[in-house]
Amino acid sequence: MFVKISSACFHHLSYLHMGGDHGHSKMSMPDWRQWKVEGTPLEFTQQRLAARGLKDPWARNEAWRYSGGFARAVTLSEVLFRGFKWGFAAFTVALAIEYTMFPPKKGGH
Repeated sequence: MFVKISSACFHHLSYLHMGGDHGHSKMSMPDWRQWKVEGTPLEFTQQRLAARGLKDPWARNEAWRYSGGFARAVTLSEVLFRGFKWGFAAFTVALAIEYTMFPPKKGGH
């Protein structure tokens, strides 16, 4: 059995398209011509490839990784103790609730 669905019904369901943008704007990418391989570790790779008669056409697409400014340095203490104060606060609250609602029994094993 086939059901004919009118185009008006599809118009109302147009927001249910696959891969919706979820309200975000379209991601803007910088122009690939702005990145230069010169002055990056990729320059050494390009030279080694050129010595063998090869060329990496995608090297410029990876040059942005070496331009800096995309991330900041992270210390080991930041990695280990990130969220420690909130975790310790939650632990203290949980411990206080446990001892007030379920006090330890005296003389029991």
